[in-house]
Amino acid sequence: MQRILIITGILVLAAGLLWPWISKLGLGRLPGDIVIQREGFSFYFPITTCIVVSVVITIIFWLFRK
Repeated sequence: MQRILIITGILVLAAGLLWPWISKLGLGRLPGDIVIQREGFSFYFPITTCIVVSVVITIIFWLFRK
């Protein structure tokens, strides 16, 4: 459990440090992401982004398992 927490912390730190480059990939603005903007209210649900990130993480875990 300790190893998993340390690895997770390192990954979060790396994502934070690499955020200027990661944000240029366009994640969060994909077709299929739900955006509702009205006066005094905005709602954003990145469903397509969540699916893409989930598939990538699943493939990475699958490759490391073998």
